[in-house]
Amino acid sequence: MKYRHIYTSVGCNRTCECADWNSTGLVAFGACHSVAILDTKFQESCKIIQTLVKHTGRVNAVKWIKRNDSEREDELISGADDHLAIIWNLSKPEETRILKGHNGGITTVDAIEAGGKLIVVTGSSDSTIKLWEVNANDINCFQEISLKTGFCFAARFAKLPGTDEIVLAYATDDNKIRLLRRKDGNCDQFVPAFQLLGHENWVRGLDFAVDNNSDLLLASCSQDTFIRLWRLSQRAQEESFIADDCLLQLPTGCVHADEQFDSGAHPKLTVTLESVLQGHEDWVYGVHWNQNKNELQLLSSSIDKTMIIWSLSEDDVWCEKVRVGEVGGNAMGFYGGKFSCDGRSIIGYGYLGTFHVWHQSAENEKLWEPGVIVGGHFADVRDVCWEPQGQFLFSTAADQTTRVHAPCGTSKSRDPTWHELARPQVHGYDMQCLAVLGRYKFASGAEEKVIRVFQAPVNFVRNFRNLCNITSDPDGDEILRCAPVGASLPSLGLSNKAVQKNSSDNVNKEESIETFNEDSADRLFPPQEETLMQGTLWPETQKLYGHGFEIFALTSTFDGKYLASSCKASSAEHAHILLWDTSTWKQIQKLSSHQLTVTQMRFSRDGRFLLAVSRDRRWSLFENKSTNGVSSFELVAMMDKKAGAHTRIIWSCDWSHDSKYFSTCSRDGKLVVWAVASDDDASKVNPHVVASIELKNQSITACAFGYEHYQDQSYLIAFGLETGIIKLCRFDNVLTELISLEGAQSHHLTVKQLKFRPLEGAVQLASCGEDHIIRIYEFYT
Repeated sequence: MKYRHIYTSVGCNRTCECADWNSTGLVAFGACHSVAILDTKFQESCKIIQTLVKHTGRVNAVKWIKRNDSEREDELISGADDHLAIIWNLSKPEETRILKGHNGGITTVDAIEAGGKLIVVTGSSDSTIKLWEVNANDINCFQEISLKTGFCFAARFAKLPGTDEIVLAYATDDNKIRLLRRKDGNCDQFVPAFQLLGHENWVRGLDFAVDNNSDLLLASCSQDTFIRLWRLSQRAQEESFIADDCLLQLPTGCVHADEQFDSGAHPKLTVTLESVLQGHEDWVYGVHWNQNKNELQLLSSSIDKTMIIWSLSEDDVWCEKVRVGEVGGNAMGFYGGKFSCDGRSIIGYGYLGTFHVWHQSAENEKLWEPGVIVGGHFADVRDVCWEPQGQFLFSTAADQTTRVHAPCGTSKSRDPTWHELARPQVHGYDMQCLAVLGRYKFASGAEEKVIRVFQAPVNFVRNFRNLCNITSDPDGDEILRCAPVGASLPSLGLSNKAVQKNSSDNVNKEESIETFNEDSADRLFPPQEETLMQGTLWPETQKLYGHGFEIFALTSTFDGKYLASSCKASSAEHAHILLWDTSTWKQIQKLSSHQLTVTQMRFSRDGRFLLAVSRDRRWSLFENKSTNGVSSFELVAMMDKKAGAHTRIIWSCDWSHDSKYFSTCSRDGKLVVWAVASDDDASKVNPHVVASIELKNQSITACAFGYEHYQDQSYLIAFGLETGIIKLCRFDNVLTELISLEGAQSHHLTVKQLKFRPLEGAVQLASCGEDHIIRIYEFYT
């Protein structure tokens, strides 16, 4: 069996140096413990095409490596909380190099080529900066700089123009920037040259550029809200550049000469403060130069929700040229930003793990327009669910959001690219579970005692139809006739409020919805991040109360008529299952069977059975015994935990499409398939084991049956492990493994949920995990 990735969704880690953009249009960024590669030129759209997995801690810093003799940038370096720095080679994965030596998480990395060797700098929370020499056969840490109890925030290399001499700048938590040079006669060592004083708070970002005078310009940004530009120029004079002179000439900044170079082969180097840029209102976290246009430009990123492009005016004064960013909403500012290689696009990444992109207008160079980008959740993704026809996918995560993902584009010559289509719920609690009640309706549960029900507004239906080329949609017709146009989230509130098209309510602009399709009903591109954050909420239609603790699991019948819910429980009193009638939203039954938290529930496809599994190592089976049209579920079977197939927590369960079999999986590494009826009497409910798999020293955390029969009337079963591996098996009285996905092809942390797409004639599987990643696979022979 073969497979291909249809879609990968994940957010960027929330650190200052966590993303970089290379000359071929690839953005590399830290995504939980992995490095994700985003192609910004994929089919005139964008797509995450690869994930690099070797780290075992959060990735904090990512930087592309520029080789002198290579036109293509296919190498990058990353540093993570696992104390490791890794050099990746996309074209030659076997040449991946691991730099070991730190005793703390790595916070900053950079690399430069010199003399055919790669020089690498790594800064760590262990209060050291290490310098490495990397060649084809060896990795050598040739220098260590001790910061005593200090902390390095940023480090950058540069070459002095016209020479092979390397300069290193690094910033620490004493608000100073230090410059080091390599000295002849001791070429393996960097020695102190200057201290740059002036910032009044931590310096968070550094970047070098070469100007038209062949001088180096160093940009530094700080939590004092200022950006400082320092000029490094080579001087022929022998006079030294001392701190006292500097203080007289530069009242707003100081350069302290740590050491003078005595070698005649080294040109004298002076450092002056070129300019102080003030424009941000809060901490400035990142700076990045653009040197690929006629004019030198600087991009700054701030937690004040703005990014600014600075350039020289006709009077040779550095001025603000362009300002982009966010107004209102729940944004928390930018951790960093990068220019594209041609300088006509900029990308920013922020607190919510999302990317923002702006492109320079071809007609008006002063106009920068937001563009479409791919992102995802920035915390554990705990549940995914397909809408009944498989046209889009719901997901929910510990980042307190629920999202909708769909294939966008109408081109018949190529596959559509998947994008986030809406963010129906932005909550104040970590999300836990969801259940789909219809094409445009779902219920969600969070770390609160309330179940919330949402229904799509008019703007979502209109844009979904346009973007996904939907022609027949009776459910959507009903929405367009009577539903609100959108929704808003009041300040300090948790409930999305409906917004009518002609509403006379005086709603604060920062609280109200900006419907992304209100101005253009024929828009054929996905919503930008700015719209997703503020303009795609769904109105909340119901709140369901009844549980005593936080909601843990939800499920619904395939027709959406019934909803079942469970909560966290440490006793039988709270471990009951509540059954809701979605036509009246009344609680119709309280089903008792378990002693501890019910971890997952599933209705059979025909609606006859409700299966529940629990932390108490048992499953229970309830049958719908309707009388006079009134449904009543009764307990008809329950596994004996003493003589049962599972000896540890049962995490997941699912039904076959024909309701003849169900599967359970648990922490003891067992996947068990059960037949519902007796072998000799199909009408008698007598669940018994028909097949099983046991993995030693593993925990199986998710399982799912295929949407329809596989070859020769057999069944497909997928299951995921705590290690992130996904396996696909064929079930035909026995379980036969067909394919195993692991490492960069799967998840690198626990698989939380698996769901086959309800699509006839195709085998597509959605998965999510604790690594913040959502994947959609297509399997074929």
